[in-house]
Amino acid sequence: MTKYIYIAAGGMLGAMSRFGMKNIQIWDFQANFPVNTLLVNITGSFFLLLFLTISFEALDLDANIRLGIATGFLGAFTTFSTLCKETVSFMMTGEYFTAIFYIITSAFLGLMAAYLGVLSARKIVGILIGENHENGFNDKNNNGEVD
Repeated sequence: MTKYIYIAAGGMLGAMSRFGMKNIQIWDFQANFPVNTLLVNITGSFFLLLFLTISFEALDLDANIRLGIATGFLGAFTTFSTLCKETVSFMMTGEYFTAIFYIITSAFLGLMAAYLGVLSARKIVGILIGENHENGFNDKNNNGEVD
């Protein structure tokens, strides 16, 4: 039951953060393109992998906290359903090129952000626990035993 409380609390904060981002005017951008949703999903992808990589490779973080942040906060912050709704809206108005561009851009930049999240996390983990761990980022050998 405790994990559901963490997920719900994180989800509430993530949804509120996404709602706040929706109303921010970015770069005085006036076109009919969902820049805010794109940025939310890209930053969410980056921070999800950054957090999970650090969490699993360097921190002894309680599973409930990890669920609250990853599934709750970041799951509610990012929004696949809104991406789909906006894409269908483009298609319904005959803007097929924009719809395809939006899907491809979202997927590509989301994957790149996730990859950069992992790379950034591993750099941070290397700094946190020392660069001398050449075969991994924790003190366990391949058998799971502490060296």
